[in-house]
Amino acid sequence: MSDEGLPPAISLWRDRRFARFWAGNSVSQFGDRITELALPLIAIGALDASANQVAWLTALIWTPNLLAILLGAWVDHQAHKRRLMILADLVRAAVLLSLPAAQLLGAVTLTHLYAAALLTGAAGVLFNTAYPPFFVRLVPRASYVDANSKLSASRSASYVAGPAIGGALVQALTAPVALVVDALTFLVSAVLIGRVRVEEPPAATRGASGTSLLRRSREGLAFVVRHPVLRASLGCAATVNFFTFVGGSGLLVLFASRSLGLSAGVIGLALGAGATGGLLGAVCAPAISRRLGMGRSIAVGAVLFPAPIAIAAAADGPLWLRAGALAASQFLAGFGVMLFDVNLNSLQAAVIPDHMRSRVAGAYSTVNYGTRPVGAIVGGVLATLVGLRPTLLVAAVGGALSLLWLLPSPIPRIRSLDPGALAGVIGNADDGSRRASP
Repeated sequence: MSDEGLPPAISLWRDRRFARFWAGNSVSQFGDRITELALPLIAIGALDASANQVAWLTALIWTPNLLAILLGAWVDHQAHKRRLMILADLVRAAVLLSLPAAQLLGAVTLTHLYAAALLTGAAGVLFNTAYPPFFVRLVPRASYVDANSKLSASRSASYVAGPAIGGALVQALTAPVALVVDALTFLVSAVLIGRVRVEEPPAATRGASGTSLLRRSREGLAFVVRHPVLRASLGCAATVNFFTFVGGSGLLVLFASRSLGLSAGVIGLALGAGATGGLLGAVCAPAISRRLGMGRSIAVGAVLFPAPIAIAAAADGPLWLRAGALAASQFLAGFGVMLFDVNLNSLQAAVIPDHMRSRVAGAYSTVNYGTRPVGAIVGGVLATLVGLRPTLLVAAVGGALSLLWLLPSPIPRIRSLDPGALAGVIGNADDGSRRASP
């Protein structure tokens, strides 16, 4: 069943170009789960790093997102986005391979690990800002939701099986050698993307050719602020990210261990349940979108993602009930985030004009992901001042209030990606891009 007003969507599995891209993306997602485990284990095992040093390692991976607004403006003025994605994969492979090489030479240092985290994070930002123009040339508009569902499903599957695979590889091969596997996944991704031929979107040409990078960056942010869908969705997503990091996984694990008295094995099973919820949510998102409408599905996901933290925070009673509450909260949150992401990513692909895609992606990422480390810091302060349980309840309530960004916006009234229906709901929002350009 396709969106009304759009040409019928063909099965994406019959599209060799999409199948190649999906395969490369899926392989690299599983590789990422290996690195998420191996990097801190190198720091802890080989370098005896402290908890604070390990925390900095995680923070540095996210730090390049603060410059995504500038990088997106630069990418928009490059003609070959696919080549930039391939370059990003090759850089990540080379950086990861440098770590086992240094380990063999007995020369691995904490500074090297920090640099690797920063460079792989920067390459990830480059990939993500070049990706939106590539995606809309690869996937027909009628298949946006289906494509995002398939890509999100493989990502969720990597969280189900990836940690177990990563743990086995680290145990069998040691953490530095396990990174070789992730490096190879990026090489596979680069090769497969290299075989995906798309009509490259032209470099942005609006405005004077000498327009500064800073001005182009401001244009991307201005377009987001003026666009009724993007403005509301960014406010919603940034609020959700802030509060979910207030009650982030570290605090939740600490709460489950100290306050709920759960063993590491039980906590692991509960977190695994969350990953299965994400996988189910990614698979079901297209059908739910058709039944509820795209905008309402986004609104439901905006609440269902953060609110279940309250189930875990309120848990009490016998062991099975405490463990079940934690598992239920993670399952529902995983389902909710996929319902939110699949539909919102598809809607954004439909409303952003080609000449603004990377600039908008950069501006969006800078604000959206920039709230994450701030939320984590606030969560740590709150947990110290008022305790873990109240902090998790604040995260649940605050995250659910992100819905307030959506209610007055056009988003809840959007049922599909049909251009006529979208225009009827949001009007000619592209006027904002003309005002944003010189």
